[in-house]
Amino acid sequence: MKKVLTIAGSDSSGGAGIQADIKTMTMNGVYAMSAVTALTAQNTTCVTDIVESSPEFLGKQLDAVFEDIFPDAVKIGMVSSPDLIDVISDKLLHYRANNIVLDPVMVATSGAQLIGEAAIELLKSKLLPLATIITPNIYEAEILSGLTIKDETNMEKAARKLFECYGCSTLVKGGHSVNEANDVLFSAESNKPVWFSGRKISNSNTHGTGCTLSSAIASNLAKGYNLNESVENAKNYLSGALLAMLNLGSGSGPLAHNYFLVKEM
Repeated sequence: MKKVLTIAGSDSSGGAGIQADIKTMTMNGVYAMSAVTALTAQNTTCVTDIVESSPEFLGKQLDAVFEDIFPDAVKIGMVSSPDLIDVISDKLLHYRANNIVLDPVMVATSGAQLIGEAAIELLKSKLLPLATIITPNIYEAEILSGLTIKDETNMEKAARKLFECYGCSTLVKGGHSVNEANDVLFSAESNKPVWFSGRKISNSNTHGTGCTLSSAIASNLAKGYNLNESVENAKNYLSGALLAMLNLGSGSGPLAHNYFLVKEM
């Protein structure tokens, strides 16, 4: 069985973070492992507290995984501390990790910036160059590229610029504001923009969609699919989890990660 490591924060409500990653990886047929960057007290309505892992302890978690069950792919979620970014990049280089999927979680759906400028600069200088693929939404692609994105042409320009600047394939996700969930990928495999169509699903319960998509991509890369196939398979899985219309909590609820095992939600 192929193995995938998620490096991310914990979501006590189970909808995002390592909980969403592990569910997604399991449902996509790989063995999931985790290194926890932070504990959060959160539910579908709000985050009430965050306790970060120390850099030393995060490093020990990563050593424990890589020295025993070496992952075939790595997914990285939100990391807000420069010290933690340093540890992650050093360990990935030391162990020569493969198939690194970075979900650069920097901006909330509301548009609020989640991490500081120092962490963003370190993310760009140390983690983006190591990534096989990054999966920014519109807001995050604007921050990373310095471009304003108002339409699909701008999405293509941002994806190309990030690929050329950092050497990582870039999937810019359009679902937040530009189009009906169509995403564009710029990678070395095609050396041109490749579009992945998707339809907007009328479901307000979207907590953890970014975590789910990036984890599904990592799972597919681990299983040997190429980049285009991995993105296509991941989008199909995400659509199924949204279409199941799970409705939990009083805010933006989680997805039905196990939708093809359970007939009634």
